[in-house]
Amino acid sequence: MAGRPRLVGDTAILRAAVEVIGRVGPARLTLAAVAEEAGVVPGTLVQRFGSKRGLLLALADRSVRETQTSRQDREGTALAALRAFAVESMSEMATPERYANHLAFLCLDLTDPEFHERALAVHRANGRLIEGLLGEAADAGELRPGTDAKALAGTVQAVLAGAGLTWALDREGTLAERLGRELDAALSPHVP
Repeated sequence: MAGRPRLVGDTAILRAAVEVIGRVGPARLTLAAVAEEAGVVPGTLVQRFGSKRGLLLALADRSVRETQTSRQDREGTALAALRAFAVESMSEMATPERYANHLAFLCLDLTDPEFHERALAVHRANGRLIEGLLGEAADAGELRPGTDAKALAGTVQAVLAGAGLTWALDREGTLAERLGRELDAALSPHVP
C-alpha cells in the first residue's frame, strides 16, 4: 500500500524556509511559520525533517547541491555571467533587514560544525565557479593576458561579501547595484 502523494515537495518547503528566514531570521524561525508559508501542517515538517535543526540542515544541504551543480545557462560573456551570478547569489537579501536575517544564518554556519561544513562547501563551490568564469574571461580576451584567475577569484569573493555588508550598513542604492559597482571596481585593473 503506497502512502499519500506529497502535494507540496521538499523544494517548495525549503523555499518557504528561505522566505521565513529572510523575514524573521533563523532564531525566530518556527516550523509553524514555515508550514504556513509552504501551505502544509507543521506535522509534515516534523515527519520530513524531524526538527527545526533538521529543516535548517536540509536547507544547507540544498545550498551545497545547488552550488555544486550550478551551471550558467547563459548568453553573453563570461564577465556578464559573473555579474549575473553575483546578483543572483544574493537575491534573497534585497532589503537590509533580509540581509541581516540571512547574515544571522551565516553566524550559525560559523559556530556549528555541521552547518560550517556545509557553508564551507558552498563557499568553495562558489570560488570554483567564479574562478572558472574568470578563466573563461581570460581565454576570451575579456581580461588582460597573465591575469591570475585563482587569485582574482578570491578577491572577487571577498569584494562581494564586503559589498553586501557595506550596502546593508549605508543602504545606498540597491544591493544589485552595489554588487555590480564593486565587482566592476575589482575587475577594472584586469580589463584591457
